Amino acid sequence: MSFPPPRSEEATQRLQESRLAARMALEAVVAAANEAGWNTWEITDALVDAALHLKHAESADPGLADDLPIVDAVREQIGHGEQFD
Repeated sequence: MSFPPPRSEEATQRLQESRLAARMALEAVVAAANEAGWNTWEITDALVDAALHLKHAESADPGLADDLPIVDAVREQIGHGEQFD
């Protein structure tokens, strides 16, 4: 999944852009979860909980999101002589 970069340097415009991008990304996640058999209310509740967890963790340790482990198997292979190099 890709996330669009901000187009503006102005704080209010960046906030609006981030909200639109997040909404579009969440709609895609909810649609994928629905296809997998999750109800919309179940996945949106889980997403809100996860977002709040990340927000609280970032408040406690700024920059934490930069330290999160990479879980993408292809990216984990890079630099280890695997076929994805």
